[in-house]
Amino acid sequence: MGFGFLAMIIALALPASGQIQKHFSEVSKKVKATEDAAEKRMILNESFRSMQKALDIVESSPSISKADLAGIDRVRASVREKQDELAGVNGFNGISDAQLNAFSQYVVQDMEQAQQMITISVVTLLLILILVVLIL
Repeated sequence: MGFGFLAMIIALALPASGQIQKHFSEVSKKVKATEDAAEKRMILNESFRSMQKALDIVESSPSISKADLAGIDRVRASVREKQDELAGVNGFNGISDAQLNAFSQYVVQDMEQAQQMITISVVTLLLILILVVLIL
């Protein structure tokens, strides 16, 4: 039974490692497929909000390790920075309507780079992703 569980975790670990950037990649596709700038902003804001909410829920779990908490904090800071940049607050100029497609792609690329530097356990990552799906 222990071997089966371990095999399942390993099988889930491979696809889970890229799921946060996959989430933002899907968001970017939605943004690019949308003509209305206000709707593009709403899609991006909703994506950031749902990711923040999922991170908050996971972080409040008593079973999360200190290493995972540190990783969650780094992801949260990155997402918050993107929200601030989109809104033009906290020292950012804001993203113009004409730049929304490029910004959505930038978010995907930045999350890809961040994921290489941020360590979150597979179980915690899967929990975050499940919550993001449920929140949307």
